[in-house]
Amino acid sequence: MTQQNIHVGIAGVGGIGLANAAWLRQAGFKVTLWSPRGTGLTGPAPCALHATGVVEGSFEVQVAPSAAELARHADLLVIAVPVNGHKAVFDALAPHLRNGQTLVVSSMSSLSALYVYELAKGRGVSITVVSMGTTTLTARRAAPTEVKVMTRRTRLGISTLPQSALPQAMQLCQSLFGDVFDQDANALASALTNINPVAHAPLAVFNWTRIERAENWPQYHYMSPHVAGVIVRLDAERRALARAFGLQVRSIEEHFAKSFNTRSTQLADIAAELHASRGGPPGPTDVGTRFLGEDVPYGLVFSSVLARIAGMPMPCTETMIEASSLIAGRDFRAENELIDALGLRGATLDGLLARLR
Repeated sequence: MTQQNIHVGIAGVGGIGLANAAWLRQAGFKVTLWSPRGTGLTGPAPCALHATGVVEGSFEVQVAPSAAELARHADLLVIAVPVNGHKAVFDALAPHLRNGQTLVVSSMSSLSALYVYELAKGRGVSITVVSMGTTTLTARRAAPTEVKVMTRRTRLGISTLPQSALPQAMQLCQSLFGDVFDQDANALASALTNINPVAHAPLAVFNWTRIERAENWPQYHYMSPHVAGVIVRLDAERRALARAFGLQVRSIEEHFAKSFNTRSTQLADIAAELHASRGGPPGPTDVGTRFLGEDVPYGLVFSSVLARIAGMPMPCTETMIEASSLIAGRDFRAENELIDALGLRGATLDGLLARLR
């Protein structure tokens, strides 16, 4: 199948979904977008997508009116919605998936890839699910059909379910986004590679008054030495958790070096370097920010459940979960619907790893 004949369906019309659409259209792929919440873009109809930054130009994309229509025409599907929307999107797509389709989850967290893989398998459908620990592109949506694509990451890891599909998935992802991919050991490694939870929760909690007052605050400038110190301690627990499952994940400092070519070795210095070079991005100004609403239940709480499976303590992570719940007035431990859907509370370490093969 030639590149021009590959039809990519993208679930999600936020910044990442639009950025993926612009990138792939520029590369010659056919692209259809679907808005799971039915906001912003509606179909069936073509629309003109306008991109600036790393991708420049206007591109015609199709818009599907439903999950069924998105899946019907797509050779592969890219899931570009926040992780707290993954289960609903997968539930909507599942009846329409067919043998041989590939799903790329960008980015994957809380083993959402395992959920859709087992969901399809239970329906007798054989698919490949590609997990990315973070997004290939960073972007901001300026309007329903306008996106600023800020960066393309220089390296990121991927894994697959089943694991045997990884060589073919590497080739596919390289054809989509270029030669920027490394191989993760399994989907759990991809999930634990995501550094957003350990970075975002402290940034939000310790800058909460700025969020509540809707101030303009550049994130990296306010990743001050003491805030960076908390992030580093959370990151150490994340890496220790990975080792408990026999996995190795890179440190947050290595993440920034691979994503943004930073030179400094200490996180506080990296933050200062990024602020000097980029001046942003701006921090959240809404108390419903995904920094807590997504990254705590689907990142830190997920890690807490894994830690119980592995029989190891994570005191800093537990403290940050409680502090986040306290300041937001929400029980974040109860908000991750994937934990029970995957049966993780009763899982064993060996049993979970066996499901990821």
